Amino acid sequence: MNILVARSKQEIETAYEKLADSTILGCDTETSSLSARRGKIFSVQFSDGDFNVLIPLSEGVSLGRLEEILLNPLITKVFHNAKFDLEFLREYGIQTKNVFCTMIAEKLLTRGAGQSASLAETLYRYFAVDLDKSQRAKFNRHWNGIWTDELVHYALSDVVFLPKLMREQTIWLERLGLTETFERQIAKTFSDT
Repeated sequence: MNILVARSKQEIETAYEKLADSTILGCDTETSSLSARRGKIFSVQFSDGDFNVLIPLSEGVSLGRLEEILLNPLITKVFHNAKFDLEFLREYGIQTKNVFCTMIAEKLLTRGAGQSASLAETLYRYFAVDLDKSQRAKFNRHWNGIWTDELVHYALSDVVFLPKLMREQTIWLERLGLTETFERQIAKTFSDT
């Protein structure tokens, strides 16, 4: 996995240059809680499926030019449970345009099948990827905010598969005639982004 933990202005610029021409980017956040109003956002992650960037907001780093990527309507930002991540980003003062939510897509695709739409279950079904979620417990209000290699790998393991997952789900949404239903749900859910 090609990883950059972007802490300096130059590293943010390098990440921007590598990602700005993408058409699809996986995106994720790590947070201290489930409440955007009471919790903290610790990081923002981006991945084109090959190049993976973590911006450690918990260390006082800002997104810099990478915020332009979130606002760029020509780049599809792929989140799993986008509503959660976008609430934290909005609390941080960051808006996002052109969102694809793999959780919403998976709920439509598995409707009535009694299957979980969690990222771990979804990635396992599509790609036989077994996500290790044990590191997640470290992200709480008592965490020291320092990113170890293990935490970076954990945070990026969520986001690296999102562009590929979106492509697979898009194929299935089309095959099953659910594309318009998905687009209506996305428009309804994210009308204020």
